Amino acid sequence: MPAAADVSANAMDTPTGATAKARLLALGAVARAPLRAAAALGVIGGVLVVPQAALIALCLQRAFVEAAPPAALLPLLGALLATLLLRAGMAWAGRRFADRAVERVRVDVRARIARGLVARGPVWVRSQQSGALAERMGAHVDALEGYFGGFVPLRADVVGVPLAILLAVFFVDRTVGLVLLLTMPLVPVFMMLVGWGAQAASQRQLQALTRMGGHFADRLRGLGLIRLYGRGASELHGIRAAAEELRVRSLRVLRIALLSSAVLEFFASLSVAMIALYLGLTYLGMLDLRAAPLTLGMGVFCLLLAPEFYAPLRRLATHYHDRAAALAAMDEIALVLDAAPPALASDAGIGAPPVAATPLVSVRNATLRHPAAARDVLSDLTLDLHREQHVALVGASGDGKSTLLEALAGWLPLHAGTLRHAPGLRIGYAPQRPFLFAGSLRDNLRMAKPDARDAELEQAAEAAQVLRFASRLPEGLDTVIGERGFGLSGGEARRVALARVFLRDPDLLLLDEPTAFLDPDTEAAVLQAIRTFARGRCVLMATHSPAAQAAMMQVWHVHDGRVRTQGGVP
Repeated sequence: MPAAADVSANAMDTPTGATAKARLLALGAVARAPLRAAAALGVIGGVLVVPQAALIALCLQRAFVEAAPPAALLPLLGALLATLLLRAGMAWAGRRFADRAVERVRVDVRARIARGLVARGPVWVRSQQSGALAERMGAHVDALEGYFGGFVPLRADVVGVPLAILLAVFFVDRTVGLVLLLTMPLVPVFMMLVGWGAQAASQRQLQALTRMGGHFADRLRGLGLIRLYGRGASELHGIRAAAEELRVRSLRVLRIALLSSAVLEFFASLSVAMIALYLGLTYLGMLDLRAAPLTLGMGVFCLLLAPEFYAPLRRLATHYHDRAAALAAMDEIALVLDAAPPALASDAGIGAPPVAATPLVSVRNATLRHPAAARDVLSDLTLDLHREQHVALVGASGDGKSTLLEALAGWLPLHAGTLRHAPGLRIGYAPQRPFLFAGSLRDNLRMAKPDARDAELEQAAEAAQVLRFASRLPEGLDTVIGERGFGLSGGEARRVALARVFLRDPDLLLLDEPTAFLDPDTEAAVLQAIRTFARGRCVLMATHSPAAQAAMMQVWHVHDGRVRTQGGVP
């Protein structure tokens, strides 16, 4: 069956050079069974048009030529009704199976995109427009619906149904069968020519949709800043221009789709007209290409099957632009799935916590560079981190402190060298700009440990000094905040991130400016909480604060792409 070629489900992980068509076949593997069932039911329902036409022709022959009594027609009419009901049942069941296949494919593709984003890591994701990524997971995945729900099951109809009709017509009249046979190849040839333009137009339309989605989402997030600087009118003009571009490209896709249908209708109508002309001239005695007389039933049978011969192609034409849209969408989705950065060389795994003598993290001759950057941020980096090692990482802004923390946390792959984590290592990372989701403070804390009890949440919040400000909020930890921590100050958001780290109970704490924007009293309380929690653990803290440096046992300096160690105050 063409519904789901025998392609492994892992084919989506093939290199970038794989074609979009091969990717679509691979996606169909997850819904192989319902696609095959939908295709089989469609073929059976289409082939049933042959006995349906035969029953109608036989009824007319007996009623108007043989003058059979009405009672003699009842068995034929009953069989005709049963055939019609059977075809309707086949169509309904086929539609149900096709819808089930579409749902499976949609869920699977979105899961693959999510895994692809996780594999690429937060550094790559932050370099993309979130609106464009959302369009790929939303509108681009929805563009596959017409392909799997319509085009794929109909491919079997295009092969099976016309072949059955052609054999039946040839059995009755060779001339009609010859007309159908000669005109049929013209249709797919012209559809293919039109289809090339449809795919290119669909790709441009989806790219315009991606750009508009990314542009609108970015402007929506920065709406306050846009209003502050009085740029509302110009941004509205940009959104209007993006929407107009999408409208124009969408109409171009629709124009090509209508052209494809017009080509098919032209040749189908021409063929049916030729058959009707041949039958009419034969009945009038003006044309004699048959050895035996042509009865009314034979002519009606051929004339009824002539348009049905092209019906599968007509249905396929309505979904042909869906194929072009799916191929274009697959090219866009592949940008997320393909060329994921190489994984970190790591021995991390699930198991017992690392023993005291084993370094928690070992880095050898490492070079760090951000994607698409022209120069290295840090080079020739060699270090070990052990339990009970508390280190303050200091240096000027932009020297690479946050980059080092991202690499140790697994957010940034090494450009060169090796980085190894001890087996079973648990890492807690509190970045400089933590992301807080729209929801309650309690829900944001549970991101670190979804099954945490309320007592554990409150203990972590108390240690990170979250309760110091949460107690003043209307509903405490149940107070709802906006996306990206709207409603909290920068220092409060960092304390929520620190509470997440405490709740995770890590072996290695990577903290990026955890005490920034805090008053001296709160900073002292947070540092004391970190020192207390860090017993038996390793801490690497990027900071500019003298108090934070004094609270650590060692101070490492980052300068000129190098990390230099120096003994500190215990």
